[in-house]
Amino acid sequence: MKTMTLQVPENTDEQEAKLFLAAKLYERGSLTLGQAAEVAGIPKRSFMEQLYKYNISVFDFTPAELESDFANAKSYYL
Repeated sequence: MKTMTLQVPENTDEQEAKLFLAAKLYERGSLTLGQAAEVAGIPKRSFMEQLYKYNISVFDFTPAELESDFANAKSYYL
């Protein structure tokens, strides 16, 4: 990864800015979950938990994919 320098207002929390940038880059598919957590400077699990702040889901399934998964799961019901 490359290093960038950003100028932000004094009242901007550095950790929150890193988290926001990482979350948005993850959301648009520019970073993997692990890479985004690294940019945010927090463990992957913590990053996953913080994504709710930005209404970003870790799961990226279409409704059709979910339907298919549920149908497959029902076939394994014992």
